[in-house]
Amino acid sequence: MKKLASILLVDDDPTNNFLNERLFQRLHVAEQVHITESGDEALTWLQQENMPPTLLLLDVSMPGMSGLEFLEAYQPLRQVQAQPTVVVMLTTTMDSRDLLRLDELQIDGLVSKPLTEEKINYLLQLHFQRHLPA
Repeated sequence: MKKLASILLVDDDPTNNFLNERLFQRLHVAEQVHITESGDEALTWLQQENMPPTLLLLDVSMPGMSGLEFLEAYQPLRQVQAQPTVVVMLTTTMDSRDLLRLDELQIDGLVSKPLTEEKINYLLQLHFQRHLPA
């Protein structure tokens, strides 16, 4: 499988981040995996990068800037990117009002935590027409 150029994971849980990074490495999904623990940190990283991530995995519930607030702040950056970024929200539970708001913010998907090999394979097939080797 051809690897994605890069993944940006935005999640405030260091344990989840560690486990997800190990999963991405084991599955050889991306050339680069960058992890930030807040929406503010992710926006700063995105503004400094020349190439946007191929896939952005974003936790819905974070202290400070929530995933929804991040998406609102990210929209202007996303609109001027030369290469599109697939944005997938990571969640354990969601309020119905948040689900309605997600429709307005143009996300590409919603995946329940924790990430698994099956969920990553699903995202690769759906958004990149790729699949993990059997």
